[in-house]
Amino acid sequence: MSLSETCIRRPVFAIVMTLLLVLFGLLNFLRLPVREYPDIKPPIVSVRTVYPGASVSVLESDVTTPLEDALSGIQGLRTISSASREEVSSITMEFELGRDLDGAANDVRDRVSQVRPVLPLGILEPHVAKAAAESAEVLWLAVSSGHHSELELSDIADRFIKTRLAMIPGVSSTYLDGERRYAMRIWLDPDRLAARGLTIENVEDAIRNQNASIPAGRIESNQMEFSVSLKGTLQTPKQFESLIVAYRDGYPVRLEDVARVELGAEDTRKLVRFNGKSSLGISVSRQSKADTLAVVRAVREQLPSIAAGLPEGMDLTLAWDSSTPIERSLEEVYVALGLSLFLVVLVIFCFLGSLRATCIPVVAIPTSIIGTCTIMAVTGCSLNVLTLLGLVLAVGLVVDDAIIVLENIHRRIVAGMPPLRAAVEGTNEIAFAVIATTISLVTVFIPIAFLTDLIGKLFAELAIAIVSAVLLSGFVALTLTPMMCGRLLRQDRGRFTRFQFAARLADAVTQRYRRGVEWAINAKTVVVIVAVGASVASFSLFSRLPSELAPLEDVGWFSSFLIAPQGATLRYTDTYAKELETLLQTVPEIAHTYTMVALGDRPTRVNRAESWVTLKDWKERAKSQQELVADLNHKLGTLTGVRAYLLNPSSIGDWLEKSPVQFVLGGLDYQELQQVADELVARLARHPGFVAPGMDVALSTPHLTVETHRDKSADLGVSVASIGRTLETLLSGRPVNTFLQNGRQYKVIVKVDDRHREKPSDISQLYVRGNDGALVQLNNIVTIKEVPAPEALNHVDRMRAVTISAGLADGFTLGQALHYLDETSKEIIKPGMRTAYAGESKTFAESNRNLSLTFALALAVIFLVLAAQFESFRHPWTILLAVPPAISGAVLSLAAIDGTLTIYSQIGLVILIGLVTKNAILIVEFANQLRERGFDVSQAVIEAAAVRLRPILMTTCATIIGALPLAFATGAGAAGRRQIGVVIIGGLVVSTLVTLFLVPAGYAILAGRGKISDVPHAGA
Repeated sequence: MSLSETCIRRPVFAIVMTLLLVLFGLLNFLRLPVREYPDIKPPIVSVRTVYPGASVSVLESDVTTPLEDALSGIQGLRTISSASREEVSSITMEFELGRDLDGAANDVRDRVSQVRPVLPLGILEPHVAKAAAESAEVLWLAVSSGHHSELELSDIADRFIKTRLAMIPGVSSTYLDGERRYAMRIWLDPDRLAARGLTIENVEDAIRNQNASIPAGRIESNQMEFSVSLKGTLQTPKQFESLIVAYRDGYPVRLEDVARVELGAEDTRKLVRFNGKSSLGISVSRQSKADTLAVVRAVREQLPSIAAGLPEGMDLTLAWDSSTPIERSLEEVYVALGLSLFLVVLVIFCFLGSLRATCIPVVAIPTSIIGTCTIMAVTGCSLNVLTLLGLVLAVGLVVDDAIIVLENIHRRIVAGMPPLRAAVEGTNEIAFAVIATTISLVTVFIPIAFLTDLIGKLFAELAIAIVSAVLLSGFVALTLTPMMCGRLLRQDRGRFTRFQFAARLADAVTQRYRRGVEWAINAKTVVVIVAVGASVASFSLFSRLPSELAPLEDVGWFSSFLIAPQGATLRYTDTYAKELETLLQTVPEIAHTYTMVALGDRPTRVNRAESWVTLKDWKERAKSQQELVADLNHKLGTLTGVRAYLLNPSSIGDWLEKSPVQFVLGGLDYQELQQVADELVARLARHPGFVAPGMDVALSTPHLTVETHRDKSADLGVSVASIGRTLETLLSGRPVNTFLQNGRQYKVIVKVDDRHREKPSDISQLYVRGNDGALVQLNNIVTIKEVPAPEALNHVDRMRAVTISAGLADGFTLGQALHYLDETSKEIIKPGMRTAYAGESKTFAESNRNLSLTFALALAVIFLVLAAQFESFRHPWTILLAVPPAISGAVLSLAAIDGTLTIYSQIGLVILIGLVTKNAILIVEFANQLRERGFDVSQAVIEAAAVRLRPILMTTCATIIGALPLAFATGAGAAGRRQIGVVIIGGLVVSTLVTLFLVPAGYAILAGRGKISDVPHAGA
């Protein structure tokens, strides 16, 4: 006895199995983590090495290159890139997705340890870190006050706000941006020092000797003991001012005589503003496995209590929130899921005309969808936009098998067969077709499992969701559905009276369709040639469709970037940043702006600024994010003195954060690379499709070189090291020791006063001390030259490289941009140079190659599976005749809405292959059964097509109606959903209309040449 027959005869057994599926599904649904996209950030490890005083070229040759050589052979390394800046070498390694991050970091540490002996002695220990892949910033807060200083703001944020935020579950770290950390600033006056015969070293020694707290030990008696410490620490500016540096002519020279002392900030080279108001930024990052929505929700819940504990007049505001578009996108998908469910039920009811009959396939929807959650939990999936998108699609798919079984049983009951017998015989007759259609749809997703790149991992969870739902629907169709048919369906009660017109219409359509199939059989060769030829002809549109990685989504925010000329000061950059903020504040659709002036860390790039612009709710604005970005970019074209532009954020996750266009030029000589890059950037600037093109480094930044006259300095007893320490202290500021403020230690920093370091000539006025104790002015032993120097020297995959980046104008796609770059670069690159892509451009190129291969593999796999199922190499060709019209319909639909080829539309095409083969399988499988009963080929295929027309139309309509909410999606994340919906609807409509005649004609041609023994037994 088969499982289907067991369930028909034992209804309680079938119900219990179904209830268990639903119960476990509900339990696992509550446990599934919620994210925007699957967590597929690549494993990234970085190596940061500091070499005090080293130039960019020295770092490149002596530090970066040896480290790259040692690290390049690590297992699973995908790309290695580096930046050698003044005093700092940074190397970033991206590993394959399957590589264990901890193992990769350990391998990197081992390689660094091996090469450490050959690195310069003066470097600080290289720091190996698992980089940003471990966590992600989920929100930014802004702290501001009209009554408190920046120092007080930073101190309260560091002591109170950061501590509270760090205690929230799921939070991995917090960071203060624009922090003004307390420091005792000693601003030296070189003229006063020289007048008193003092040098910087005298001041540093005095501070070290007189600002100290040393434990002295303890005093012990017979009954008590005392700990003893020397209280020699200084804590206030007044105490430091009174510190005696030296004696001259019997009088003390105090620190206030040669310097200005203040309680100030350790670093003031970063500015943060929120809505134009000076603020302090606080970022909150989640743990790598934490739920973004849960973390943000927990932070939001804590904000009122945190704000209540702040001093009066201090404001704590949510400046940027990554969860808002995620929440809205998930809400939209949930709405689409509910609407799809309602529409599918409505379609089934209209076809069947009976509440009893409608309930049978409808039960398959919640059973399959909820049961899928169990498989998702076991396989480590999450509830995200893509898995929910898969479930929306599954709503129209999971009823297919139940409808096929129901229709076959219902037809027998109407013909007079008892319900239980009709359930058994009807299920046995259709079981092979149900299994074949289920396997054919599941099979198309097998190639996705072999994609190891980001896109493959991105869509793996969508594939798991659809495959799980379809497999469960097949199980329900062969167990619960026949049991319900045998118990609920009754003779002469299949339709309500008011649906008799629909029934008569269906019968009339079937008769007309039968005559149409007869015509197609008689003209079978012409039908096949015309249909396939027309489909192939429409494929020419495929290559003409513009392509991009993903359609731009309206996520409710965008970024602005400002780059001032090399050598520009913080004040210069901030002036233009304020001008840009003023422009943004005039846009009514903008809710607020969060601006950072001066980016990076050691060294801080003060010629750069960035703003995160949050828009009002989608329902409160007439313009989309993309329209606003296009309009504002046009206005920014008139801004002179800086390069300013806006970018839309990546549509498929936060691992692609830079400009969409990233084109790498590699070679041996930086000067040649600069020349070619300049020419390429100039051409991009003249092209209307590119926005604010530029390159990642400048090889000619303002730079002063201090050359020592070694003979003179040796004669005067001045060492090069002494000159270097003096310059470092006076110009960069060097921490001497620490002081205590409110229970915490802060740095004491000595530096020359700002008014004595405004011009290059100020350097030559400084003094050092010779061996004989006399002061020597630097202009006697050094020469200062202004020479161009590189800001940074970058490598990509161990080759010297310059990366050209640009945004894209509205309507100009990434595929068009890369094609233009490829063609243009061929005209201007020099022998020995290489080109490559980076970032989103690289992911796009890889996805194009891999998805094309996936499409071909899907066709090959489904062909072989069908051949195995039908025990024939002829019938799979007949079934696959449905694919070309489907692809044509999908491409024509995309062209009709001005759509693009993206990862969403291409995945939709892969899904479409499995969908359109189901209809063909129903016809071919039943025709084979009829041939076994003695029908000839023509009679068999005509009868099979006529009998299967009704379930084909029902299942196709259910799938199309189920996809309508996707095709007409609005709101957050709608663009990707729209593309999949349009592809599936367009492909199914065209394929169904064409293949209802094409498949019978193809069957008549191919099966007509086979023998009856070629037809497999398709019984129970």
